Amino acid sequence: MPNSASWLVCAALALLMQAGFALVNTGLCRAKNASQVAAANFIIFLCALLAFWVCGFALMSGPPGEGGHGFFFSPAGNDHHAVPLFVIAALLVAVAAVIPAGALAERWSLRNAVLYGFFAGALPVAIYGRWIWNNGWLARLGQTVDLGHGAVDLAGASVVHLAGGVIALAGAIVLGPRAGKYARDGRPRPIPGHNLVYVVTGTMILFVSWLGFNAAWASLGPSVDVALVVLNTLLAGAAGGFAAYVTTVRQFGKPDPSMLCNGVLAGLAGISGAAGFVNSFAAVVIGAVAGIIVVHSVLLFETRLKIDDPVGAISVHGACGLWGTVALGLFADGRHGAGWHGVHVLVRGGAIQRVPEGQIYLQLVGDGWNDLGVTGALGKIFGAATADWGQLAAQCLAILAGLVFIGLAAFAWFKIANLIVRMRVRRDFELGGLNLPETGAECYPDFNLTDKSQTGF
Repeated sequence: MPNSASWLVCAALALLMQAGFALVNTGLCRAKNASQVAAANFIIFLCALLAFWVCGFALMSGPPGEGGHGFFFSPAGNDHHAVPLFVIAALLVAVAAVIPAGALAERWSLRNAVLYGFFAGALPVAIYGRWIWNNGWLARLGQTVDLGHGAVDLAGASVVHLAGGVIALAGAIVLGPRAGKYARDGRPRPIPGHNLVYVVTGTMILFVSWLGFNAAWASLGPSVDVALVVLNTLLAGAAGGFAAYVTTVRQFGKPDPSMLCNGVLAGLAGISGAAGFVNSFAAVVIGAVAGIIVVHSVLLFETRLKIDDPVGAISVHGACGLWGTVALGLFADGRHGAGWHGVHVLVRGGAIQRVPEGQIYLQLVGDGWNDLGVTGALGKIFGAATADWGQLAAQCLAILAGLVFIGLAAFAWFKIANLIVRMRVRRDFELGGLNLPETGAECYPDFNLTDKSQTGF
């Protein structure tokens, strides 16, 4: 069990991420919808936490007979070792649940979002997390078919960000674009957000929170240097922001502040899975590539695929979470994660042996064999004793499983939920603004708001 003070600080920082998401999502949307967008973010978070307590944690941790816990956090209520695990896992799953709120903003019914919050916290992310984090079939790939150390994800590149991005993509497809987003010839119209200061401030809050977010899960795992996790997270976020800045200047001639912020978040999402398994140089590369990916991904979804994502959540989390999952399989240097998922890869000179834990393992270690940690396909470039292409294969299988399972589950959910509570708001509400019709509260009651994006609709 981690030090109580350390995990509480990490949990508080992870919780603060919700404030960052609320500011970023609200700032990138129009003032006429600000109250509703903020409320949707908050209520999804609350519902996801409750649903995770009801059954999500049980599904993620596995059956009680295998060391897991039952519904309603039982019988773990008196298990003090399970409390940090539950709290951190609940906050991570809640982040995945909130990611789609930005992609579906400005036309998503608040009542439907409430239903969605319970679904996201209870089912798909928890099940996918079980596969990777709690000795599920993806975690055991290193034992069953000798693919590296099995699918590895330190703090959610796949379980949180890829999953949240895929849910956001499914929801955006079902919901369709905002009224007036596309002209009759198919060209996208710009719909600028109302407050870039909110966006920058929210990004800085997320940057700080992400340090705790990644460190929190790392503090619960074996063979991970939490200080390295924090360092790599910091560098990847900076590299992502700078790379997005350079890319937008080259693409458009001027930097886009919102894309600069998305570049930072892309770098943070990209490093989340690998932060404890790569060196600082690889962390900068991972962040920089994510910053480039997010710019081109946003343009791809908006212009080519005609999928309206007001805040770029699909690209920031989905595309860059996918990249981060692959990057671990490429750049992990073998210095950390020895014994991860029960896999021991012993090396001495040019010889390699994979052995289970036990007497043989102890004998070999005593004879001078070294237990190699998680190693990527390009691991030797970064100082590893060998290269492990099996690790890359395991990461790719985790991505494929997430895309298929999470995508199908989310698409089916949005279709079914739309039959229970209409998913899209009324058109007159959407055009006039969702603040009063959906929440009964204006965000800026002292100002006359004008939606300039509607000119020429």
